[in-house]
Amino acid sequence: MVKIGSIELGDFPLLLAPMEDVSDPPFRALCKENGADVVYTEFISSEGLIRDAAKSVQKLDIYEKERPVGIQIFGANLDSMLQAVEIVERTKPDIIDINFGCPVKKVVCKGAGAGILKDIPLMVELTAEMVKRTSLPITVKTRLGWDHDSIRIVEVAERLQDVGIAAISIHGRTRAQMYKGSADWKPIAEVKNNPRMHIPVFGNGDVDTPERAVEMRDVYGLDGAMIGRASIGNPWFFNQVKHYFKTGTHLTPPTLDQRLDVAKRHLEMAVAWKGETLGVLETRRHYTNYFKGLPNFKPYRTRMVTSDAAADVFETFEAVRQEYKQAAIV
Repeated sequence: MVKIGSIELGDFPLLLAPMEDVSDPPFRALCKENGADVVYTEFISSEGLIRDAAKSVQKLDIYEKERPVGIQIFGANLDSMLQAVEIVERTKPDIIDINFGCPVKKVVCKGAGAGILKDIPLMVELTAEMVKRTSLPITVKTRLGWDHDSIRIVEVAERLQDVGIAAISIHGRTRAQMYKGSADWKPIAEVKNNPRMHIPVFGNGDVDTPERAVEMRDVYGLDGAMIGRASIGNPWFFNQVKHYFKTGTHLTPPTLDQRLDVAKRHLEMAVAWKGETLGVLETRRHYTNYFKGLPNFKPYRTRMVTSDAAADVFETFEAVRQEYKQAAIV
C-alpha cells in the first residue's frame, strides 16, 4: 500500500500531474471520475498568492469530489513560500506540493521551478522550512537535474526526504532538455533503489500507454506514475491503465457519443468556473485528443479552436455527432 502521509493510495497509484492551464477543477473532476488516484492543481505562484493576484487565488479552488487533492506552489523566496503555505492551508487541501521542476524561462529566471536545481542547498532549506510550517504532507515534484552534467537526483531526493517530505515525483528529463528527447527513468529507479529511501517515489514523463505504465511499475520498480500530457483530451487514460493492470487487455475506447458528452461537460464546467472567454480558450488544447481518429476532422477542429463563443463550440459538437454517428473511431 502506497501512502502519502496518512493518505492511502493503493498499490500503484496514478497521479494527475500539475499542468498550467490544464489541471483546473473541471479537468481534475473528469480525471478523478476516470480513475486518477490523486490530482494536483496548476502550479501557483507564491508571490502571486501573497499579493492576492486574482489568477493565483482562483487556482486555490478545490472541491470535495476531487480528494485527495494537492495544491502545488512555486517560488524561490523563503518568506514568500512560507506565507503561501499559510494561505494554502486555509483552503484545506490534502497535500501541498512544491514545484522544483517547471522548465519555462519566466519561472526559471527567478530561480524558481527547475531554476532551483542550480542551488540545491536553497532547495533543501526551503523545503525544510515549509515542512516545519504545516501539518499537511509536503511533496516535491522535480527533474533529474539542471543538465546532463549536474544530475544528482539520488542525493537530492535523500536530502529532501531527510528534511521531511512525504513523497517525491521525478520527471525523467533535465531542465536543459525541456520536453525534448525521451524521458530517462533509470535515475528515478536509482532513487527508489537507494536503501535509505522510504518515501514513495513516483515517475513522470512519457507514460503515454498502459504498457509504459506497466514498465514503470514492473521494470523500474517505482511506486506510482504521474500522468501529464497523455491525459490531455483523454481523461479516460487512468482507467485504461488500471484495466490493463488487471486484465492485460486494452479497455474498449470511448464511443464518439461518450467523447462528445465529456467534451461538452468539460466546456460547460470550464465556462461556469472561469467565465466564457477563458473557459472557451483553455479547453481548446483538448480537442485534438478528444476526437482523435476521426477521418477528415480538421474543418471541425478548426471551428472548435477559432470560435470565441461557447454556443458556437457546442453547435460544432452537435454537427460532429450528426456527421460521424455512422463512422468508426480508428
